[in-house]
Amino acid sequence: MSKSTSQTIKLGIFVVTGTLLLVVGLYFIGQKKFIFSKNIELFAVFENANGLKVGNNVRYSGVNIGTVDKIEMIQIGKINVQMSLEKKTAAFIKKDAIASIGSDGLVGSMVLSILPGEKLNEKAVVNGDTILSQKKVGTDEMLATLNKTNENAALLSADLLKITKEILEGKGTIGTLINDTILSNNVRQTVIGLKKTSEEANLAIMKVNNIIAKINYDESAAAVILSDTAAANQIKNILANLEKSSQDINKVTVNVNDYINEIKSSKGVVNHIIKDENLVRDIDSTMMNIKESSVKLNENLEALKHNFLFRGYFRKLERKEQKENK
Repeated sequence: MSKSTSQTIKLGIFVVTGTLLLVVGLYFIGQKKFIFSKNIELFAVFENANGLKVGNNVRYSGVNIGTVDKIEMIQIGKINVQMSLEKKTAAFIKKDAIASIGSDGLVGSMVLSILPGEKLNEKAVVNGDTILSQKKVGTDEMLATLNKTNENAALLSADLLKITKEILEGKGTIGTLINDTILSNNVRQTVIGLKKTSEEANLAIMKVNNIIAKINYDESAAAVILSDTAAANQIKNILANLEKSSQDINKVTVNVNDYINEIKSSKGVVNHIIKDENLVRDIDSTMMNIKESSVKLNENLEALKHNFLFRGYFRKLERKEQKENK
C-alpha cells in the first residue's frame, strides 16, 4: 500500500513537472514567434521568393518584429507574402516602407527585411496593408553574371594574346613600328629634329625678350606708342582718316565707272566719236588738211613779205614790234 502511494506521488510530481516544462517551453516559443501578443497582418508582392519559407523572421531596421505566415503564388511572376507583425512595433512602420528578401549571414536562412521610407510624416500601416517590395540580386544571378564576366575575360585574354603574338612577329602597323629598325631610326631623327626646333624656338623667344627688355620705355618711340594716350589717339585719327579717304576713293572710282558705263551705253557725241571709225578717219583727214593749209598759208605770207606791194607794211610791223620789245 505504501509502495503504491509513493509511486503515485512520484508519478504526480513527474507529470506536474513535465506539464510545467511544457508550458514554459510553449511560452518561450510563443514569445519568439509572437503567439502571445497582438499582431497585425501585412502583405508584400515579389517576383521571386529567393528561398523564403513560412516561419522565417521579419525584421524592421535589423530588429525581429514578426514572422512569415504564408507564401502564395497569385500569378506568373507575382508571389504574395503574408507577414504577421507585432502590433506595438508595427506602429513604427510607415506606408512607404519597402520589403526585401535577404539572407541571414552568408549561409543562414532567408529573412524578410522591411526598410523605412523617406517620408517622415507618412501614416503608419494598418492591418491588411500591402507595402512596396524591392528586388535584390540573388546568388544565382550573381553567379551567372560572374560566369559571363569570366567568359568575356577569357575571350579578351585570347584576343590580347593573339594581338601580342602578331606584334612580336612584325605584323600590322604596330608590329612594323616595333620591329622595323629603319623606321625606328627615322622616328628617332624626327624626335631629335623636333627637339632642335624647340631649342631654336626657345632661343628666338629669348632674343625677342632681350630686345623688348632693351627698349627704353621712357624716351623711345615705343614708349610713346605703348603708353602715351595722346599718341594713341593721333594714331586712331590717322587710321580713321585713312579709312575715310579709302571710302572717298571708292566713291570716286564708282562714279568714274558709272561715267564710263554711261559713255559706253549712251548714243552721245563722245560715244559716237569713240565707236565710229569712219568719223575718226574723217577727223584725221580733216586735221591733215588743216595742217597742210596752215603750211601753205605760212608760205603765202612769206611770199607776201617779199612782195614790193606789201614789203613796207611788214617792215612797219617789225619796227613797231622792236619798239615794244625795247
